[in-house]
Amino acid sequence: MALEINKIHCMDALTGLRQMDDQSVNCIVTSPPYWNQRDYGVEGQIGMEKSPEEYIYHLTEIFHECKRVLRDDGTLWCNIGDTYFWSGRGGNNANILTENWQLVYPHIKTYSNLKLKPKDLIGIPWMLAFALRDDGWYFRKDIVWYKDNVKPESVKDRCTSSHEFILFMSKSVNYYYDYEAILEPAAYDGRKYTMNKGSQKYKDMDGAAHERWPYKISGPDGSDIPARNKRDVWIVSTKPFKEAHYACYPDTLIEPCILAGCPKGGVVLDPFMGAGTTAIVADRFNRSYIGFEINPEYIKIAENRIAKNQPILKEKKS
Repeated sequence: MALEINKIHCMDALTGLRQMDDQSVNCIVTSPPYWNQRDYGVEGQIGMEKSPEEYIYHLTEIFHECKRVLRDDGTLWCNIGDTYFWSGRGGNNANILTENWQLVYPHIKTYSNLKLKPKDLIGIPWMLAFALRDDGWYFRKDIVWYKDNVKPESVKDRCTSSHEFILFMSKSVNYYYDYEAILEPAAYDGRKYTMNKGSQKYKDMDGAAHERWPYKISGPDGSDIPARNKRDVWIVSTKPFKEAHYACYPDTLIEPCILAGCPKGGVVLDPFMGAGTTAIVADRFNRSYIGFEINPEYIKIAENRIAKNQPILKEKKS
């Protein structure tokens, strides 16, 4: 690997990725800046493109390079949110929408070829998922991040938004995935069940009964409790972080991504490192990390967070 690991490099993602060796990371966990949500005031930033298509093109270009540096058995976990077209955010004025909106905003029609109308939900996560799939990625799962403490919205013509997506992609048809590392507690009433006798795939050769939940994990008191394969709706509360931007994802959201997607001693890549959450979680679980961040102020924030967490981690490990 040409670039130093366990370091956040101050450069844009594409420039940094092009300096990395082929198949040099085990897993990618990231959350790119969302489209048209916030101007970070840095030249070359992602997210301020004039159209959703241009935004998706830039992300696809970056993730194409990510695929090169990812091991053949590696995976990508990408948290991304959606937005509405001309919704009034970021200076757009939604209060004067009329049936003749193209006369009010004649320039909108030059922004996109998607035939979007004001107040349309764009479908950014799906645009990205399909673009990456077309580029050779395997689209394995759309994981829903449900925020149980979401802020209220003033809208009265739709439901309040309370979820985002994590796109789970793989580079190859077969890939590293440690499902046992992220088993979750399961309700269990002690009943037994017998496998379907008509199914050769699940037929039990000795005809014995089986527990409904064959997996076990350690409970709060240290005793074994029934467990099940992790479901695809993850309930994780948002956590404010005043030093960084409001979209900083919580560490508990990406813990399963790193535990399942990267073996101990492996390397986790975050091409949009931001405030350093991916680095902190990787270090917590004995994985190395490497990342890129175009904003030097965020690198300072990330480095301070990592430094504060390392004494805590050393104490826990000892």
